[in-house]
Amino acid sequence: MSETTTGFDTGGIDTILARYDGFEGHLIGILHEVQKLYNYLPREALERVSEQTGFTLERLYSIATFYNFFSLEPRGKHVIRVCTGTACHVKGAPRVLQEIEERLEISSDETTPDGQFSIEHVHCVGTCSLAPVVVVDQDTHSHVKPSKVRALLKNYEDKG
Repeated sequence: MSETTTGFDTGGIDTILARYDGFEGHLIGILHEVQKLYNYLPREALERVSEQTGFTLERLYSIATFYNFFSLEPRGKHVIRVCTGTACHVKGAPRVLQEIEERLEISSDETTPDGQFSIEHVHCVGTCSLAPVVVVDQDTHSHVKPSKVRALLKNYEDKG
């Protein structure tokens, strides 16, 4: 087990980096894997990636803050992304988002106290013909109606 001076376990990061032959062109993939490991990008993890790859911490932060997928804050086990782009908005996304927030008793950009769910609203997921769209983890749900939110959430509660 590798640790930094702060006691942060870096073994998982080292395992991820060992799978790549050179780092140029793989940085986003590396960050995706690191985020999957921790469910966000902790500063200590970014510092380790910087040390091992030679990319500056500033470059890593610029990538992590540019792409909506990345988070610098801890998130729930299940991340719910509600598309609020034009097509989804017109087809009822605000009502869907409101129903999700009411059922989970949190607002967008918050995490439930038990750490199971986080809600994010995103401006577009690129599936306008399926509006309104909700993406949970990697699963895309199309034509979501407020009346279907309870069942959708229950499916992920059951997954633990």
